[in-house]
Amino acid sequence: MKPHASVTPPAAQGLLIVGILLIAANLRAPVTGVGPVLADIQHSFGFNATQAGVLATLPLLAFALVSPLAAGLARRHGLERTLFAALLLLTTGILVRSSGTAWGLFGGTVILGSAIAVCNVLLPSLLKRDFAAKVSTMTSLYAVTMSVSAALCSAVMIPLTGMSSSGWTFALGIWAVLAAFSAVMWLPQLRRATRPMQQAATTPAIPIWRSPLAWQVTAFMGLNSFVYYVVISWLPAILQQNGYSAASAGSLHGLLQLATVVPGVLAVPLIHRLTDQRAAAFLSATLALVGLVGFIALPGWSVVWCIFYGFGSSACLILALTFMSLRAGSVHQAAALSGMAQAVGYLLAAVGPTLVGALHDIFGGWSAALLLCAAISVVQAVFGLYAGRPTQIGALSPLPVPPVPELAGRRR
Repeated sequence: MKPHASVTPPAAQGLLIVGILLIAANLRAPVTGVGPVLADIQHSFGFNATQAGVLATLPLLAFALVSPLAAGLARRHGLERTLFAALLLLTTGILVRSSGTAWGLFGGTVILGSAIAVCNVLLPSLLKRDFAAKVSTMTSLYAVTMSVSAALCSAVMIPLTGMSSSGWTFALGIWAVLAAFSAVMWLPQLRRATRPMQQAATTPAIPIWRSPLAWQVTAFMGLNSFVYYVVISWLPAILQQNGYSAASAGSLHGLLQLATVVPGVLAVPLIHRLTDQRAAAFLSATLALVGLVGFIALPGWSVVWCIFYGFGSSACLILALTFMSLRAGSVHQAAALSGMAQAVGYLLAAVGPTLVGALHDIFGGWSAALLLCAAISVVQAVFGLYAGRPTQIGALSPLPVPPVPELAGRRR
């Protein structure tokens, strides 16, 4: 099947881009917005740190369990209809989570996590199909949108709790408006309802789960996700224990999210120019590592470490999403790789918030948790040297650890 981007009128393609970016705006904010109000939620229900960590883990478990199903849903119902249904499910999940009950809190979190998982898997496949010549550009645009939305959400959560007597339930529930609006704006795409997930005849018939390269991409994304969701879930608590007020901690939480926007802007020209992304992957993981070590060594400079970590982690995410398209030989393979990377990666990430909450309860502080995250970032940097190689799944390529290349590459 030929990419739709070559036959789609400009106005329709513009609507498609707007729809994609609106979907992207919903992929982080409903999850990351919990961090600033997690202390309020703990107070409301009497949760300890481990129990609160379970709440932060549930979306990641949903990502892991639902991600392998997304490609099958798209084959059966079409990409466009599946994404529309996911947006409706997301709206429902946000509303249920904000009901003010314990069952609603946990049940709604599972629902919205399942909806986000479907969107997470299908967007890289959609970009490879409709924007095959602009995968890096579109990936960066939707990553920037995710980051901006998450940053705004983090920055306004504390003020939103003061705008209603409902407190944190109102602050979390208001984001259902964005999800519902996104679903409405996606309606024009339902006329297409395409099923572009068939395997191309020229693509090597390599089972995705048996590909070393697929596992390297999965590890690079999964380790980044592990640390990212630990930081997003617990950073406000870490900062408050270091002497910051709740409002200041929320602002720094938002600053970290805002710092994730910058790599998206830089990645558009950079990734497109590089045929080899090994150095970019290694250096991005190293920047995140510097931020994590900084939180331990010089907590008074947390504003600097938020920028370092946000920049590095976001660059890693953009590279991981780009790898899902660049390392695949077809739309079908891109969907399979996306499903695998996000299923395994988020299953790994799901351990993070609960494990770190337990470490805090055991040691009475956050240093052990941050040291663990720093060690994981080192391992991630090594996997970046593998995942960044200029090859595709099924292609013959050497497996020894490659040296870090120059940050300069040939034009595609």
